[in-house]
Amino acid sequence: MSNPLYDALFAPHEGQDTPFLYLPDGTTLTHASFLRSVDRTANTLASLGVQPADRVAVHVAKSPAALALYGACIKAGAVFLPLNTAYTLTELDYFVRDSGAALFVCDPGEAADVTPFAERAGCRLMTLGADGQGSLADLAASQDAAFDTVARGAEDLAALLYTSGTTGRSKGAMLSQKNLLSNAKTLVDTWRFTSDDVLLHALPIFHSHGLFVATNVSLIAGGSMIFLPKFEVDAVLDALPRATTMMGVPTFYTRLLDEPRFTRELVEHMRLFISGSAPLLAETHERFEARTGHRILERYGMTETSMNTSNPYDGERRAGTVGFPLDGVEIEVHDPETGAALPHGEIGVLWVRGPNVFHGYRGMPEKTREELREDGFFITGDLGLIDDRGYIHIVGRGKDLIISGGYNIYPKEIELFLDALPGVRESAVIGAPHPDLGESVVAVLVPETGATLDPARIEEAARRDLAGFKRPRRIEILDALPRNTMGKVQKNLLRETYASVFQPVAG
Repeated sequence: MSNPLYDALFAPHEGQDTPFLYLPDGTTLTHASFLRSVDRTANTLASLGVQPADRVAVHVAKSPAALALYGACIKAGAVFLPLNTAYTLTELDYFVRDSGAALFVCDPGEAADVTPFAERAGCRLMTLGADGQGSLADLAASQDAAFDTVARGAEDLAALLYTSGTTGRSKGAMLSQKNLLSNAKTLVDTWRFTSDDVLLHALPIFHSHGLFVATNVSLIAGGSMIFLPKFEVDAVLDALPRATTMMGVPTFYTRLLDEPRFTRELVEHMRLFISGSAPLLAETHERFEARTGHRILERYGMTETSMNTSNPYDGERRAGTVGFPLDGVEIEVHDPETGAALPHGEIGVLWVRGPNVFHGYRGMPEKTREELREDGFFITGDLGLIDDRGYIHIVGRGKDLIISGGYNIYPKEIELFLDALPGVRESAVIGAPHPDLGESVVAVLVPETGATLDPARIEEAARRDLAGFKRPRRIEILDALPRNTMGKVQKNLLRETYASVFQPVAG
């Protein structure tokens, strides 16, 4: 038995001195050099007792060494568990315990803080910094640069990704080798990637977009990446003349459009700009095309499925739509109450089926049965329609999902946190339009009788226990939440009331 994911992503590049990563310091890391690092890291995992199917939780900054750790997990047959670098200690404690991780790799600066809960979870702890240094790197330096690939099957798990739970408990989506490989192969064909492409990579690699889309596509195509630690406008502007393609979230493109240096001449050589992880406003489409002559290609994906749809490479890329289902992917629209299939033009919940759809939620069989049907369809919870030309429109998000700067935020998780604070009777969390982030978080609180709520104290608690992208940017205090005759909170009214709280004041 082979290791399908390693065989497709990495094995073709063994011994190849072709460029893979162009780094900020001006150096170039070749495929061969990178794969030697992968092998040393895989030997390190084995020396630490990591076995096939063990989970390796990773909470580190983006770096070539962090990317090599991903490759090492695939080669060693371990399950890669990337964690958002903004997560707090409280959140990390949950992920390590819930995943049953055998190894937790963190930044050297947080080792002292995470040691207690890693020990409680029976999890080995190693460190890796943004500079590629740490106890994991020290151990890897002494390892052999050759490692026998561990055999894995297409249905074996390759990754575990946590998606915030609408009931307050985060869910671990189990993704197989087949899920990741089928999606990457399809995207290479759909977006016409080749070994000549140089992808400008400013995305995080703890997220599916930066790791399983951008990186896997580049690896399969045999291209290279300008590997930036994060999105900074000046660095991106300096790198664009050397790139042929770019993937980003809408915030990347709005910030570029704010820069006079971002001109048609700067990007006239570019082949493709792709946007995802959050809806791209029609206005941004129009401004971008007017400025550059390029039409951004928008697509739609989820943690549980990676990519589902894409606007066409050739043909009309329609603003406000996410294009068509990818090859091999089926998408249907169903009535959210009855489950009945709906015709084109009617709004319902999107159901997705294909080789990209995950295996279920770890340790949550009931939740898996609710959302993943026996016939293979995944009930996304996203509201959409298919128009008469076959384009898919995402018209709303079930379960009140907020997408801010490309990150998914589930209000219920934040509401449970707020409701537990002293003096809070109840809360409602909504997303309001934000000129830079797309949406941002508004928390509406009702105090207990006789209590006085101090927004500053609430913000302090949020800074302590919530990742930065989840923290409310606006706190409102009301005597009561608006409800309908059935007692359900009318979040639509709250969204209308606070729709302009983040908008610039005219005049």
